[in-house]
Amino acid sequence: MGAELAVYAIKSAVILGGVLTACAYVTLLERRLLARFQLRIGPNRVGPFGLLQPLADGIKLIFKEDFMPAGADRAVYLLAPLITVVAALFVYAVIPIGPPVHLLGREVTLYIADVNVAVLLVLGASSVGVYGVILGGWASDNKYALLGGLRSSAQLISYELTLGLAVLGVVVVANSLSLVDIVRAQAHLWFIVTQPVAFLLFLIAGLAETNRAPFDLPEAEQELIAGYQTEYGGFKFAMYYLGEYVGVITMGALIATLFLGGWQGPVLPPVVWFLVKVFAVVFVFIWIRATLPRLRYDQLMGLGWKVLVPLGLANLAVTALLVVWRGGTP
Repeated sequence: MGAELAVYAIKSAVILGGVLTACAYVTLLERRLLARFQLRIGPNRVGPFGLLQPLADGIKLIFKEDFMPAGADRAVYLLAPLITVVAALFVYAVIPIGPPVHLLGREVTLYIADVNVAVLLVLGASSVGVYGVILGGWASDNKYALLGGLRSSAQLISYELTLGLAVLGVVVVANSLSLVDIVRAQAHLWFIVTQPVAFLLFLIAGLAETNRAPFDLPEAEQELIAGYQTEYGGFKFAMYYLGEYVGVITMGALIATLFLGGWQGPVLPPVVWFLVKVFAVVFVFIWIRATLPRLRYDQLMGLGWKVLVPLGLANLAVTALLVVWRGGTP
């Protein structure tokens, strides 16, 4: 029992350390890619090739002045950024990053837990993450932050429905709610081929769930100053910043797992395949940010309820009919 707990603790530490390190360098990757897209240079002064820029940014944020609005709800104000980060990191407990490996004479799985309702846990964690944004906007005692929180609540609740419908198509085809089983079901054909509509729905909803352009209305600086995080600075702002980029990597990991075969692929080691696929999705997220302008809020909600939700329902119905027609075989 003690050995098993030690293995779980080591796996958790490795995964969390890897994700947090990746977050730091995704910020650098985004700044460099946006610079390329916009025909400029980007950060390249701190360390060789600018590789120490994330460290410099982190130190700056930690040592910036810490403040709190006079009318803020202290407990909720401090708790909100933590909720955002913890909810985003929780998902990695059920994401498989590779097949089982043998280390020191024992089999070690490259995931923390194989839960038979992992998809529900992922959707539940996504729902909890919404509270961090909403409560941060409400607790700040600032009308612009409150408006950002209200926008976020409506946006995230609306697009969670699309996200769930997209995942249900995959669940029907794989005949399982376990992410490990979903990866195994793609051994011969990735679900991006059999579920292309669900893939597009999940990608669009993922952009909205992570407040990424063109769906970054909760933090529209031209209208709301900085939205729900207006009254946050220093390390507390860094927590929101971290939560956003953890969410981007999480969406990349989920898309790789649900639609791109997870860790499966030829020649390269499985973990490398998984990381390459996650990187590809993160690159697409950044590319979209550099390409598309921000939507108006009525366009955002209209797209979600009038286009994506009906399309998700239609895709789910067609998928279910095809599975039944084939005699229950995915």
